[in-house]
Amino acid sequence: MASNKEAPEDVRLVVADVDGALVSPDKVLTPRARAAVRKIIESGIAFTITSGRPPRGMKMLIEDLQLQDPITAFNGGLFVRPDLSVIRENLLPGEAVQPVIDILIKHKLDVWIYSDKDWFVPSRHGPHVDREEWTVKFPPIVVPNFEGLLNRVAKIVGVSDDLEAVARCEKDVQQECGERVSAARSQPYYLDVTHPKANKGEVVTVLSEMLHVPTANIATIGDMPNDVFMFKRSGVSIAMGNASSDVQHAARFVTSSNKEEGFALAMERFVLRAQAA
Repeated sequence: MASNKEAPEDVRLVVADVDGALVSPDKVLTPRARAAVRKIIESGIAFTITSGRPPRGMKMLIEDLQLQDPITAFNGGLFVRPDLSVIRENLLPGEAVQPVIDILIKHKLDVWIYSDKDWFVPSRHGPHVDREEWTVKFPPIVVPNFEGLLNRVAKIVGVSDDLEAVARCEKDVQQECGERVSAARSQPYYLDVTHPKANKGEVVTVLSEMLHVPTANIATIGDMPNDVFMFKRSGVSIAMGNASSDVQHAARFVTSSNKEEGFALAMERFVLRAQAA
């Protein structure tokens, strides 16, 4: 599925969201998706990934895809090289951390904290902890409270299966914390709170500068509200078929879902075909 707008030309960089886009619902990189990335790189187009995941949570994809360009973790909280060494960091302002935690607790969301290296949770098997551990391939550190952990926070996550509560909390954090943070849902049940410059719009801007690629020649693909930030700054934007209608309407093109090889299809149709034209 795609919009009727003319296919883009001269894409020089592809920035892909990971969960809900690059990988399947089971968090698997399919052979077709892997082949699409290989063809993109072989054709001379740069390819990288951006995600709310920590750097360690993308290591397996970096190695599998043999990525060479900067990767962005925590939605732009950290820019790292393929060996995970840090290029640039945008950590949360210390004075904003406790107020954000208080708002999440007020809405009865579980709170996770990520430092630049570690992941802290209040309960070893709380909502979505086991699935997150399986996804990022490393375990959390269980703590009775977050005392002493508030100085180098890369991301705070509010977690709940009450999806309406997560949406309300998102608005409250945005209103009450203003420009001190960026707050957006990375999944319907995850609210990611990061530094105000740690958002996917800034990711596009910074990668444009780092790789000397005009934003008009950058293609982005994603599925969640936080991906709309990068849609707005890239010349070519592609929403997944599993994205909400609002996210789809914000993109230039729409592909099929990540259950139906939507990522690979989008690369074949909107990047590689245009390149070959």
